[in-house]
Amino acid sequence: MPIDTVSTNHPNQMLKPLRVAVLVSGSGSNLQVLIDAMQAGALPIEIVGVISNRDDAYAITRANAASIPVAVLSHVASGKRMGIKTFERHASQQLQAWQPDLIVLAGFMRVLSASFINNSPAPMINLHPSLLPAYKGLDTHKRVIQAGEYHHGCSIHVVTAELDAGAVLTQAVLSLDQKDTAENLQKRVQKLEHQLLPWTVLLLAKGVLSLNHGQSNSQASTFLPALPLKLYLDS
Repeated sequence: MPIDTVSTNHPNQMLKPLRVAVLVSGSGSNLQVLIDAMQAGALPIEIVGVISNRDDAYAITRANAASIPVAVLSHVASGKRMGIKTFERHASQQLQAWQPDLIVLAGFMRVLSASFINNSPAPMINLHPSLLPAYKGLDTHKRVIQAGEYHHGCSIHVVTAELDAGAVLTQAVLSLDQKDTAENLQKRVQKLEHQLLPWTVLLLAKGVLSLNHGQSNSQASTFLPALPLKLYLDS
């Protein structure tokens, strides 16, 4: 699904803001980066809504402070955790109502079904704390240290039915230090995330990156760098 944010009626016409919905589960630090960049005019986006699968996520407070609509899909009346099918039904209805151009999973900690992903009203991207395709899943920082890797980082990839397996769009890379622990490595990688996510969204909003899978077969792609685009950063 391509993201079309540019009107070609006039060469000097302003970029139309990219309508973005964000799915969260935790503190929402990456959501805050997007909010700050949007409010500063650094990103041509409009965050049209936030969905949280936890009612205690601090990301909700961040969204409320920015007057962004929030849907909390956390628990059922009995107090039990909302089942994934129920969550997906309500989330799908909410996303259809918001009609985003792009859905960003930023620290969202539930695995979505193939049906939900394939019937999404917009492409979805996910921020993952490893250099995919290496270290899919959880506990990436601990696993990287145990394996004795020299480099680590984070990736933004297209969400598909297979976990952490969609096309990787961008990556940010750092060098490991012998003194790194899983805890401080998480903090170092989070600093990369806060740069990689807005940069990637900017590239999508400006049409530099496309989520149109057919683009990879076009003649133009032979003149452009191969994906993923990489940022080498010192955190």
